[in-house]
Amino acid sequence: MRQCWWILCIAAASGLFGCSRPQKANCSQITLGTHAAVTPVPRSDEWWTRRHQTILEQIPHKNPTVIFIGDSITHGWENKGKAVWEQYYSSYDALNLGYGGDRTEHVLWRLQNGEIDGIQPKLAVLMIGTNNAARQQYSAEQIADGIRAIVCMLREKLPRTKVLILAIFPRGSDEQRRDKTQDASYNPLWAKNDRVNQMISKLADGRNIFYLDINKAFLNEQGVLTRQVMPDLLHPEEKGYQIWAEAMDPTLKRLLK
Repeated sequence: MRQCWWILCIAAASGLFGCSRPQKANCSQITLGTHAAVTPVPRSDEWWTRRHQTILEQIPHKNPTVIFIGDSITHGWENKGKAVWEQYYSSYDALNLGYGGDRTEHVLWRLQNGEIDGIQPKLAVLMIGTNNAARQQYSAEQIADGIRAIVCMLREKLPRTKVLILAIFPRGSDEQRRDKTQDASYNPLWAKNDRVNQMISKLADGRNIFYLDINKAFLNEQGVLTRQVMPDLLHPEEKGYQIWAEAMDPTLKRLLK
């Protein structure tokens, strides 16, 4: 494990985050291995390994303008969100780097191990952290550290690529998700994600790193997340992906100019 991390040198040498605004990405405060959320590890699931290998085989033949990085919510663009993906992102030759069940540490490992090598997208869309939040061992601060580490790794490996950090989406609690008659009102897991969102919003520097919170678009007038948008109160239905694409589209187009 490399201590003091390569990002320290990159951030210091290139001034990616601006000497006058050192509070933004704080890459100098992130050391891989200090806790679980910033310790890159692969998963042992066979499907996970196959997906990783398939993406590595695709990379030499891809020239994506946009890449999406995340967990099952991002992975779902290939399923419930497929038609919306084709409508909005096929023209960008977009690459989906979402894996169901991933946490920040798994994304870090994937980025270290070839998934963004040999490409130069204009934009990376990142949303990760809700699977960390669901486990008590991760504090909101640690999850924010994991997301910060991913952003720093993206900036080091893809210096010409802008990073759009999405706020972690609202979600149901375990109790709300089990009760199929319930929608999701504000709950401790949702609140934990919001605390993470408050911290990662400060990573934006307005030049290379941007933050976007589209969470209100998923809620009804009472601020409730309904099963019409996310049937299991975590993963979007096709309607949810349509909401996501429409809410993000103005920002995506602006950043791709």
